[in-house]
Amino acid sequence: MFLLLCVGVGLAKELIFTGRQIDGQEAFSMGLVNHAVPQNEEGDAAYQRALTLAKEILPQAPIAVKMGKLAINRGIEVDIASGMAIEGMCYAQNIPTRDRQEGMAAFKEKRPPRFIGK
Repeated sequence: MFLLLCVGVGLAKELIFTGRQIDGQEAFSMGLVNHAVPQNEEGDAAYQRALTLAKEILPQAPIAVKMGKLAINRGIEVDIASGMAIEGMCYAQNIPTRDRQEGMAAFKEKRPPRFIGK
């Protein structure tokens, strides 16, 4: 089911029926992975890319990230109406947070936000 959600019926059938193995670059070009990086001398290129991505996520509002993750993970398991309801409930939990207020103020004042996780 996961492969079907990622690539569509035709490509899912091709990969499943043939059992063909693909490399990272091909997986990237098919949309199966978000990033493909050439290996570095230290042998930790994938780890370094993941670390860079984590550093992009870290400064974001923790509650909003948590609720976004919850909405996506739960919403993908249900029909569209239920998914939208889950998203609404998750967003509602973000509305009263100080981080949301800080994000709005920072945007208005054209400065980086300083989130505190509350």
